[in-house]
Order: sequence, then structure tokens, then C-alpha cells
Amino acid sequence: MPATVVSFTKSAHPPVRGYLHRPDTRLGSGLALTHGAGSDCNTPLLVALAECFAAAGYAFLRCDLPFRQKRPSGPPHGSGDEDRDGLRSAVQALAQIIPGAVYLGGLSYGGRQASILAAKEPALVGGLLLLSYPLHAPGNPAKLRTEHFQNLHVPTLFIHGTKNPFGSVEEIQAARKLIPAKTDLVVVEGAGHDLGYSKKRMRVSDFPSTTLASFTQFFAR
Repeated sequence: MPATVVSFTKSAHPPVRGYLHRPDTRLGSGLALTHGAGSDCNTPLLVALAECFAAAGYAFLRCDLPFRQKRPSGPPHGSGDEDRDGLRSAVQALAQIIPGAVYLGGLSYGGRQASILAAKEPALVGGLLLLSYPLHAPGNPAKLRTEHFQNLHVPTLFIHGTKNPFGSVEEIQAARKLIPAKTDLVVVEGAGHDLGYSKKRMRVSDFPSTTLASFTQFFAR
């Protein structure tokens, strides 16, 4: 069942820019998902997940972070405050069009900013989907990006590859114990930080469907 994709904008600050995948069924729950530091909301991984989730009945918003709205390439700069403001705008916009829970997540940098936002505002979302969480910079495992985990009180589902240089599966397992909420980890064998998807080519795999199944099962518990 193909998803209907529409350009999505809203009068907000920062503005919301991206694509809203509307399911053919009645709108219930929804997921806002964003990209990593080197990509945008059109990255094949996000598109594949959006189509899969929408086919299952979720409203799915894949959105560009404010730093990407300002320039088409290059990494984010600064503290990430504006990017978190952009994620809040995306969640609030999605909440206005669906009656059910709104979940938030992202790939790498986007997931990190989503988790920091949820740690500060736990009532904002029903849970988090963190794809390839960047636990530390490659080669620098001593400097962990987990300072906010102790304040994260929303259910959190991690999806992580066994060849991710930003954190091993064992390191992610240890980091999960810092979160005072329900968590789970889905391990993708043989996958690196991109979870098997390049910036330009979509891998044909069962990754979207297995992620959907894990997401549905986790948040149904």
C-alpha cells in the first residue's frame, strides 16, 4: 500500500520543513523522525521507514532540522538548541493532526537531539526511536554523550549496528542502564552507522519491516 506524501509546513519558529506520510487508514499514532549531521530528511533510510510505518497506519513526519534548513550541506554548529526547538515544533505540529500518541526520534545526531529534548520535556512525546545513537566520536570512547540519560523518563528504543564506530553494542547496552525508563535494543548484524543505507541508494532489505515490528511491540507493552 503506497503512502501518500505531501509537503508539510507550519507557521512556527523554527519552521517545520519535511514530508508528512499519511496512512490510508484513519490517523492514530504518529512518529516524527529526523536525520543525522550529514544528511537531510530525504535520506533513503528515513524514506523507507516512512513508507513502511505509513502502510501500517502511522502518520509519519520526516523533517529537516533547522541547521539543514539554513544550508543544503555541512554539519551542525553550536549547542543544538535551535535544532531541538525545531523538533519541538515538529512534534507539536504532528500532535495537531492526530488523536493518538506522538513519538519522536532520529538518526545519529538527530536522535541525540531528540533524546536531549525528551529529557528536558518528558511530557512532550510518548517515546523515542533512536537509530544509530552516536554514543561517542569514533576512536574516543572515553567521552560519552550520555550526560542527559539519567533524566530521560520516556520509553526509548535503540536500533544499532554491530559495526558502528560511534559505539559498540556492548557500550549501548551499558548506556541503557543509565536511563530510568523502559528501554530496549534492536541489534542489526553487520551494519555500520548508516544501518546499511547509503545517502544515495536504498538497500533492499527487511530493515524497515523489522524496525516497525520492534517499535510496535515495544510501545505496546
